[in-house]
Amino acid sequence: MRVLVVNAGSSSLKLSVLNADDSLADHAELPMGQGGQFGHDAVADALDRVGAKTADAAGHRVVHGGQQFSGPVRIDAAVRQALGDLTALAPLHQPIALAGIDAVSKVAPELPEVACFDTAFHAGMPAAASTYALPAEWRERWQIRRYGFHGLSHAYAARRVSELLGHVPARLVVCHLGAGASLAAIRDGRSVDTTMGFTPLEGLVMATRSGTVDPGLVLWLTEQAKIPPDELGDALEHRSGMTGLAGTADMREVQARDAQGDSAAGLALTVYLHRLRGLIASMAAALGGLDTLVFTAGVGENDADIRAGAADGLGFLGVAVDKGRNAEARGDTDITAPGAAVQSFVVAAREDIEIARQVREVLGR
Repeated sequence: MRVLVVNAGSSSLKLSVLNADDSLADHAELPMGQGGQFGHDAVADALDRVGAKTADAAGHRVVHGGQQFSGPVRIDAAVRQALGDLTALAPLHQPIALAGIDAVSKVAPELPEVACFDTAFHAGMPAAASTYALPAEWRERWQIRRYGFHGLSHAYAARRVSELLGHVPARLVVCHLGAGASLAAIRDGRSVDTTMGFTPLEGLVMATRSGTVDPGLVLWLTEQAKIPPDELGDALEHRSGMTGLAGTADMREVQARDAQGDSAAGLALTVYLHRLRGLIASMAAALGGLDTLVFTAGVGENDADIRAGAADGLGFLGVAVDKGRNAEARGDTDITAPGAAVQSFVVAAREDIEIARQVREVLGR
């Protein structure tokens, strides 16, 4: 089955067609139009360019499935309505995904469409990992729990490293390190803990997102500093993380400035790595130990210094990476140092392959 993969992001609509063997047939990207929508003619042209008419089905990346969707689902009118009803849980992401679904549906209404969720991989986490210590009436009324995100990437990385190893690792931590970043503790192929929570703000220091901060600090900023909620939300989402620490979200620029003696850049890297190492250790604790460590996504795949910096603080868990292998890693690579107890890998992020797999699963082809 050839699958059209649709990934609607904050600024563009990415389209790709995967052949039955998951090889990439073609891809295209078009910018988002005014009002957070995609123009009918532009989408039609892009679909023509990637040969979407030769596809048998379409798979959409949807960030949030709430408590209702714990796996991929074929999109019909009822599902489309349910996805819209979840907008309150992900106001920054859900409308964008819906815009992508609507755009493709209008241009190619005959194409079966499947929604694939970033939250679904974490839906089966144990209650100890998914529950916030908040009043029960709040948790029930507003569906408050730790949902986790980047599930499509974590699922693919877990599956791919199992292929590289020849078996499913019992205790795996996947580090999805990109502009957004999260970790997943995966036991025998299933997520048992993750670093993002009710929103993608929780956890690691990211490119522009703060990661975890004291909730008392947020209350203080609103009550004492009188920062309006919308300004506070914008700062936590877009002006924090590496941007807040070093003035740039570009990890390469941060490292270049650090090499030149820039103290802000140096602080940003130490904070980033401190949080990364600490949360990898917490994921290992959720697993009762660690057998396999995977780095994926933009920074995880391409930044040997970040991988080495993370490993340098995790020797007590048995992590050690080979300097040469790590420096030369391209694509899916074993970077484990000789004699290390934990096997470490770089895995190229391929959410598109995971989406195509889920589409075929749902449609039974």
